[in-house]
Amino acid sequence: MRIDIITCLPSLLESPFSASILKRAIDKGLVTVEIHDLRAYSTDKHKSIDDYPFGGGAGMVMSIEPIDGCISALKSQRDYDEIIYMTPDGERFSQRIANELSLKGNIIILCGHYKGIDERARQMFVTREISIGDYVLSGGELAAAVVSDAIIRLLPGVLSDETSALTDSFQDNLLAPPVYTRPAEYKGLKVPEVLLSGHEQKISEWRFEQAIKRTKERRPDLLAD
Repeated sequence: MRIDIITCLPSLLESPFSASILKRAIDKGLVTVEIHDLRAYSTDKHKSIDDYPFGGGAGMVMSIEPIDGCISALKSQRDYDEIIYMTPDGERFSQRIANELSLKGNIIILCGHYKGIDERARQMFVTREISIGDYVLSGGELAAAVVSDAIIRLLPGVLSDETSALTDSFQDNLLAPPVYTRPAEYKGLKVPEVLLSGHEQKISEWRFEQAIKRTKERRPDLLAD
């Protein structure tokens, strides 16, 4: 898989891809992540990538020319399955969407900033618009890192135990059940006996029951879906 992220603040994306699971996935060649500085495609002598909105109003708007220049340059090199724009008015990101995107080959993620991008860029290039929640960030960079993380960890070979992702919260619309590790008793609190029994079927049944219980208590909307 290849993920190209377009941003006007590339330094914000250095840390997420330089440690832990994402770094190992990149080092193993399981995914390629390229960060593109939108200012490199500005024709303005000051390398500006924004301008005042037509019709007036507060804030600035990301200009169409550098966006066009960057995306067109990338598309001239390869085909892309999705060109995603991170925006508060996009569809809300979910595990289902992460699963779908993990099956793609090449993805562009465009990070919004200021008051957003010129609407014509959305009309010309964007195939999918995604939001990570009903709130506004200073830019799309952190959201792009969240989406990338959720996708990359699903790729074959990224996690040491490939079945681990299948038991995460939100797979099958359930929250994950409680988990425990050693010691078996700590300050009077004991691990449920079933987890110490070694009986795989009973353990699986307990975990499923606990997942249902936790989902009913904390996110009943998931069961409705």
